[in-house]
Amino acid sequence: MKRTSTSIDKPRGGRPAVRRAFFASLTGTALEWYDFAIYSAAAALVFGDLFFPSGDPTTGTLLAFSTYAVGYVSRPLGGFVFGRLGDVIGRKKVLIATLVLIGAATLLIGLLPTYATIGVTAPIVLVLLRFAQGVGVGGEWGGAVLLSSEFGDPRKRGFYASAAQIGPPAGNLLANGVLAALGVLLTEDQFLSWGWRVAFLLSGVLVGFGLWIRAKLEETPVFKAMEAEQTRPEAPIKEVFATHPRALAAAILSRVAPDVLYALFTVFVLTYATGELGMSRGSALAAVLIGSSLQVALIPLAGALSDRVNRRLVYGVSAAAAGIWPFLFFPMIGGGSWPLLVVGVVVALALHSLMYGPQAAFIAEQFTPRLRYTGSSLAYTLAGVIGGAVAPLLFTALLDAYDSWIPLALYVAVTAAVTVTGLLLGRDGIDDEDTPMAAEHPQPAVGSPATTTAG
Repeated sequence: MKRTSTSIDKPRGGRPAVRRAFFASLTGTALEWYDFAIYSAAAALVFGDLFFPSGDPTTGTLLAFSTYAVGYVSRPLGGFVFGRLGDVIGRKKVLIATLVLIGAATLLIGLLPTYATIGVTAPIVLVLLRFAQGVGVGGEWGGAVLLSSEFGDPRKRGFYASAAQIGPPAGNLLANGVLAALGVLLTEDQFLSWGWRVAFLLSGVLVGFGLWIRAKLEETPVFKAMEAEQTRPEAPIKEVFATHPRALAAAILSRVAPDVLYALFTVFVLTYATGELGMSRGSALAAVLIGSSLQVALIPLAGALSDRVNRRLVYGVSAAAAGIWPFLFFPMIGGGSWPLLVVGVVVALALHSLMYGPQAAFIAEQFTPRLRYTGSSLAYTLAGVIGGAVAPLLFTALLDAYDSWIPLALYVAVTAAVTVTGLLLGRDGIDDEDTPMAAEHPQPAVGSPATTTAG
């Protein structure tokens, strides 16, 4: 079925506008993910001791990771609130609001007294601030995807939408780079005492830069056309659930494996390398740093590849490979070799890139233009609850219960199967006419040629 574009999806900005939108999507999301990643790394390395003191190190780690999970559990609220607003009042206004929210929360975490100073109030406030971070990220992703893709050529949506996907590894790279530098410059006592706060306080400067970039942008051409044609939805959340149930299910399931794989190889691997293999914190962070730096280039390449080949094929093959890789990774690093740890993390994050690059376009294409912010945000945030939110907790609990890596690898394999199921439910694209993806539309196989000229 050939793609038919309506006037809603035809308007596009010129090349300068497209470049600005791509850069704004990338930098804004990277800054928000810096905030999110700095917390994730701190949860694995220091928060257990500072905010959840316990005689049992495993208990402290579990409690620290539970606040990590709060950042995912709160995302649906951000998806519901900001996703709806993005389809009603516009992409730009919502993206500025989400950036302010997550930046303020991160800055306050850097100023928060520890358990030793204010007792139980410390972890309570930490959880609340983490909740605010999650709400901000939940409202950010869908808008960042549309910010770049709605300015760009629909036939290159995989590449343009990948701008928002570069944000997480770029933010993770920046966060781990700051932590690694602090680890080198400071002693262990200095880092635990005040050094970790520096990474959080830097957020204020970074968010100011992101706001300056986004404030200079215009609203997307697609949303302007929706305003002109008076086709903005009045109740987008209700409409998504009523008219796009299969699209929503496909988009949610497609995200599970990438989230779990990312949690394993950027968060839990820090705990595993230091606790089980006896490596230093700096060595573990360096491995993640190297893998994340390669992702910055691989993700847009994967998005562009999905424009030329077949989005679901690239995504599906990579998901299957991701389900197999942990069975090779854990035996490979069993001897405590740092070079092999680096190789293992790099391969894992390369597979993640091949899923993550096409992911934004795949999810956005399941929904019609007037519901894309809402539908994409709901899919992104709801998937996070069943994927990334519980992953570090389950990895920690499984390792503690069985003292073996095999349950961890099996867990990843199951999530890979879930993601492939989601891809089979979805489509390679949806006509940009204002109609839902109905069940009666034929669903091509994962390996079939793309059903649209736009990928």
